[in-house]
Amino acid sequence: MDHASHEGLPRAEFAFPGPLRDALVAAILDGSKTSTTGLVAEYEKLGESIPGPGYREAVVDSGGQVVAVIELTEVRIAPLAEVGLAHAVAEGEGYTSVAEWRAGHENFWHSPELRAVLEDPHYTVDDTTPLVLQRFRLVDRVK
Repeated sequence: MDHASHEGLPRAEFAFPGPLRDALVAAILDGSKTSTTGLVAEYEKLGESIPGPGYREAVVDSGGQVVAVIELTEVRIAPLAEVGLAHAVAEGEGYTSVAEWRAGHENFWHSPELRAVLEDPHYTVDDTTPLVLQRFRLVDRVK
């Protein structure tokens, strides 16, 4: 694929710049990460629509450089309590149980950085919190 193929695509930023983003981007590039989870509340706060299958994004690293293009293959909205093991494992972060996946994600969702994005210093999730569960495929490596 021509590296100009990512021009004009929306940017996919996994986590915040730093070690976690670096690990997630590496997992996308090595094929172990094929799913991700977002908060419906974050899409709403940022005024963004929830994308559907076929949507392509340019994955950026911690330095803001495009390193890959991904395409969504499945998108669904579900409450936190309904996230299953297959989705958790496909996140490519080494989770072996839903409880482990949930604990890791709650740490991120309750972080000062994400609470700042949501402009809610006390934001917390529970079993009913609506999530955006996405499956994707790697279309192109840019770097």
